[in-house]
Amino acid sequence: MSESQSIVTRSIPGAAPPPAGGAPKPATSPAKFGTFGGVFTPCVLTILGVIMFLRFGDVVGNAGIFNAILIVLAAKAITTLTTLSLSAIATNTRTKGGGAYFLISRSLGVEFGGAIGTVFFLAQAISASMYVIGFAEAFVGTFPGLGLSLATVATATNLGVFVCVMIGAGWTIKVQYAILAVLLLSLVSFAAGVPQAIDPELFKANWGPGFVAGESWVTMFALFFPAVTGIMAGANMSGDLKDPASSIPRGTLWAIFFTALIYLGLAVLLGMVRPRGGEDGLIGNNMIMNDIAVVPWLITAGVFAATLSSALGSMMGSPRILQAFARDQVLPVLRPFAAGSGASNEPRRATVLTFVIAQACILMGDLNAIAPVITMAFMITYGTLNLASFYESFTKNPSYRPRFKYCHWSLSLAGALACLGVMLLLNWVWAIVAIAGMCGLYWLIAQREVEANWGDVKSGLAFERARKNLARLEDEAYHPKNWRPMLLTMGGAGEARRHLATYGHWLTNGHGIQTLGLVIEGQLIEMMDRRAAQRKVLRNFIREQRLSAFPAVVVSPSVADGITALVQAHGLGGLEPNTVMLGWPDLRKAEDVADDPNEASAAAAEASATRRRFAKLTHTVARLNRSVVLVRSRDRDEKVFAPPGGTIDVWWRGRDNGPLMLMMAHLLTKNPEWRRHKIRLLRCVPNEAASTEVHKHLRELADTARIRVDAQTFVTDNAPVTIRVQSARAAVVFLGFAPPEGDEAGETFVTGFEKFLGDLPRVVLVNNAGGVALES
Repeated sequence: MSESQSIVTRSIPGAAPPPAGGAPKPATSPAKFGTFGGVFTPCVLTILGVIMFLRFGDVVGNAGIFNAILIVLAAKAITTLTTLSLSAIATNTRTKGGGAYFLISRSLGVEFGGAIGTVFFLAQAISASMYVIGFAEAFVGTFPGLGLSLATVATATNLGVFVCVMIGAGWTIKVQYAILAVLLLSLVSFAAGVPQAIDPELFKANWGPGFVAGESWVTMFALFFPAVTGIMAGANMSGDLKDPASSIPRGTLWAIFFTALIYLGLAVLLGMVRPRGGEDGLIGNNMIMNDIAVVPWLITAGVFAATLSSALGSMMGSPRILQAFARDQVLPVLRPFAAGSGASNEPRRATVLTFVIAQACILMGDLNAIAPVITMAFMITYGTLNLASFYESFTKNPSYRPRFKYCHWSLSLAGALACLGVMLLLNWVWAIVAIAGMCGLYWLIAQREVEANWGDVKSGLAFERARKNLARLEDEAYHPKNWRPMLLTMGGAGEARRHLATYGHWLTNGHGIQTLGLVIEGQLIEMMDRRAAQRKVLRNFIREQRLSAFPAVVVSPSVADGITALVQAHGLGGLEPNTVMLGWPDLRKAEDVADDPNEASAAAAEASATRRRFAKLTHTVARLNRSVVLVRSRDRDEKVFAPPGGTIDVWWRGRDNGPLMLMMAHLLTKNPEWRRHKIRLLRCVPNEAASTEVHKHLRELADTARIRVDAQTFVTDNAPVTIRVQSARAAVVFLGFAPPEGDEAGETFVTGFEKFLGDLPRVVLVNNAGGVALES
């Protein structure tokens, strides 16, 4: 069996190393099976099981011929829908070993695949023990004179099945050919005995329903449906098939069609030869087919064959699921079972574990209590397979190009819903238990954060949702109630100005989107490698600091031109940035070199040029109809993740910038780090007469905005001094500003604010482009 695709590149204990680049391949090639031996035969043998021999008479007797036909058709419709989904997925990828696990994990992801792999492996292993016990019960009942106990016969049978599988899949398939021959001979024997017992009056009497007390169409469907759940027997052999993409669809569909004809024929024939009740009636007579057959012992042989074939199928399929699951290293404890033996890569270690599980279940005795769980495990697997096909098709993933063309997403969805309906129909309590167990396994695997190196439908599904939502945002008219912070934060290369990324994260976390922008000065053709490297640096910074942000790196002749380009072009539809965050220019170099006149003069000239460029950039961004946020922080960057104590001060000067400042203050308090910080809504007034009215206005404003604040007014004729004094101990101060126009205004804009702000450690200057309404 070919090795399934690993999550990470590691050596597998016990697995043979790959041949060297030019080394010839071994002369012996693993045996591969075709459609008939590898898919059709295992499926037919699993579907034509003991229910056909021992329970189908009850179905016909209670439901009647017509309803029995409907039950068979309804059950076959569900398995056909699932097979269509199975065929689509199997022909869309290079199918390797692992059957349902491989197909589901490569579509829905490692979490779904891992949960299904665990459940399906255990279900198959326990099923082997159930079939072995079924054989043992039939054997002991047929040969009571031998004096053998049920446990002895079951253990010997389990050991025999184990030896057949350990020899290899080739030997097991040959054994299954012989079993199929016995099974078909038993059916021929039954059919040959029918003409002698046909009674047209019985056909009329048995056409309609005749349910005994406590039975109904639903209970008869629940009794029959497990008989048709063998459609994965061939897919479980996917790694041993010559051409899985061709054999799985053809072999499984032909098996469904062939067995449907047999069950439909049996429904008609049984209804024509025996009455409903009585000693020789259909209801309650498990050996009804034995009574009709020309050679009765062939029916007994058929029962033996049915149980043995199902046991062989489970014992052969279960290890292959475990081997593929172990090779993907979802659970490290399973790594030893990834090894294969011989040219055909037989999963012998996994087979030993399957045998041990089956034998433990045999020694437990009665398995009726867990039989519903096994059925639920199969149904969950089939439903998930339908779900995988539905998502792949519905998301219109360009890579989803199955060669099997007879499956539409609506059919897959119908199959998934039908599987869920059957689960609830069979036993709603166990259905809920099984679904809860699957969710638990999914959660445990998701917690491990396993990184798969194969693509799955999750990214395609996310893309499709994003595409539709973007189109919807583009079409809908904007309303201030739906304003969200969409920040373009120009924080440099990661650690350079970490406080900007941190403040941006606090303002957007759970509420908006932050993009960390970086401009590399130079020519694009010369800076391509550096651009790729810096983008990687930004991604690593975002991941290491656990920020909710996206990187954006551009190359431009100047920083200002690069920022302007990002503001104009970054974003998509309704997700364009509405706010640009810039760091306040650090102009302290001129002070540091003041003792050297020449250096001080050069530094002063550079500082003046920086002030003008910064002011011009601020003005340009504002003209592009973006809100501008300027962050001036005296903190060292390594301390910025721990907000200092104090209040969040918002100095109100009117509705131009006030709504955005108050909204940002509110967004800060939504972070756990800021939750205990109190917002103060402050305003300076020229006299006492205005103080009461302004204070009332601030309270009404906060009430309308539904934001809890402490409103205060200060009577002063020197607002800058009052602001510096009152906010000296604040954690952060929000102030509004108007962008400057012209070089001279730009020069005074920076120097004026430096003087105005003084030693305030953390200040956020805000210019609002609109779009925020506190009343919304």
